[in-house]
Order: sequence, then structure tokens, then C-alpha cells
Amino acid sequence: MLQIIKSYLNFLWNSKNQHGVHSPFVYSLVTKCFYDKKKYPEYSILKNYRNSLLENKNTIEVTDFGAGSRVFKSNTRPINQIAKNAGISSKRAELLFRIVNYFQPDNILEIGTSLGLATSALSLGSKNTKVITLEGCPNTINQCQLQLQKFNINNVESINTKFEDYLKTYNLQPTTYDLIYFDGNHSKKATLEYFELLIPTITNDSVWIFDDIHWSKDMEEAWGIIKNHPKVTVTIDTFQWGIVFFRSEQLKEHFVIRT
Repeated sequence: MLQIIKSYLNFLWNSKNQHGVHSPFVYSLVTKCFYDKKKYPEYSILKNYRNSLLENKNTIEVTDFGAGSRVFKSNTRPINQIAKNAGISSKRAELLFRIVNYFQPDNILEIGTSLGLATSALSLGSKNTKVITLEGCPNTINQCQLQLQKFNINNVESINTKFEDYLKTYNLQPTTYDLIYFDGNHSKKATLEYFELLIPTITNDSVWIFDDIHWSKDMEEAWGIIKNHPKVTVTIDTFQWGIVFFRSEQLKEHFVIRT
């Protein structure tokens, strides 16, 4: 907890709003997407999706995986508690929706489905986009599939897999992803492993979003390594997320933005 408090105070000291941004690309993203105040009708769907899970007191057996795909722990949890404690916040879900709506990616990869709170935002942001989402726990992903069906969200392919197994065995080279949302394993080792495995899938316009970059000292170290990667040109630190771009036409620059 102390680590997060220190990181947040440092973030507040260094962060800016749109007035401190001199990159036209980032300025447009901040003003037209991050600070977009429009009340989209999809927000109501996201709210109802969340409330439906928070009202669900049924229990499921949840399996979490540690490094190297080893089972870390398995226990029974109420669905509403999973949604409350492990899911993306309402504010972040709306921002994720706006990011997808702004960039209109053709295909999205999500690493870490859980109950689909972020998945629904990714999907609703562009209903013509194909979303592939990966989840290690079979019971959790089954519950997510039921929830997506309940809300007629049909552009999502849910895959029950251990993340590193999927990324190592799947033939990534011919594949490109316009947007990747990393929310599966908040450790330095796993984050950097996924990063390197997915680098062959980037295009000039790819957008990568890393969750919880200030969660721990290790995650902050991982974020620093990602920022310095030669293929990364622009990054945005929103505290909760680290957003990465690979635009070759831009000079390397890092932004810290309040959302």
C-alpha cells in the first residue's frame, strides 16, 4: 500500500492535462477521447452488465495461476465479490470504451478476461471489431460467456488457456493486433514475457494498454523497460494504465496524463 501511495503522489506531481501536451497526436487523444464528456448510450449497458454481476451471489471455483502456468491457488468465491474486487472500475470501463471508440481497431486481444467487465467495454467500443480474450480459469470464463450472451455481446471469442502457453504455441508472426489490453498477470516477469512474445504482432498504429503499472516496484520496473524498448515511441502514464504506441513517424516521448 505504501508503494502505491508514494507512486501516486509522484504521479500527481509530474502529471499534466491537455495544456501540457505539445504532441498533436497525444493532444487529440486527450481532448477528444480521455476528456470526452459525451454520455454514450453504451455506458448504460456497461452499468447494467456490472450491476447484474454485483447482484449475483452464486459461487464458482476460481483457479489463479502463478509464474510458469503453475496453479497458484484455487478457491470458491461469490460472483459478486469477484466483480467487486477483481473487475475494472466503472470509470475505467468507460475510458476503455472511449479508447476503442476513438481508434476503431479491427481486432483486439485481451489478456485476462475475468468476468468480462473490461471485455464488454472493448466490445461495445466498436461492434464491428473482433475481440479475442484469454482467461486461465474455466469456471470464470464460462460465467463471462453467459454474461456476454445475456447482453447480446456477440463479437467476442473467449479462449480458456494459460496465457504464456497460448502466446508461445500460437503462430503469432502472421497476426497483427490493433489493440491489446494486458490485465492478466501483474508481475514484472510475466508482463515482459508477454510484451516480447507479442512484439511481432505490432503495426505502426497498434495501441497497447498495460493495467496496474504502479501496482508494485516490480511492475514499475517493467514499465520502465517497456518505455525504453526501441520499438516504442510514445507512452502515456495515466497511473492505473500505461498506454504504448509504436508510431515510427514520432520522436520518442513519454507523457504523464491525469484522466
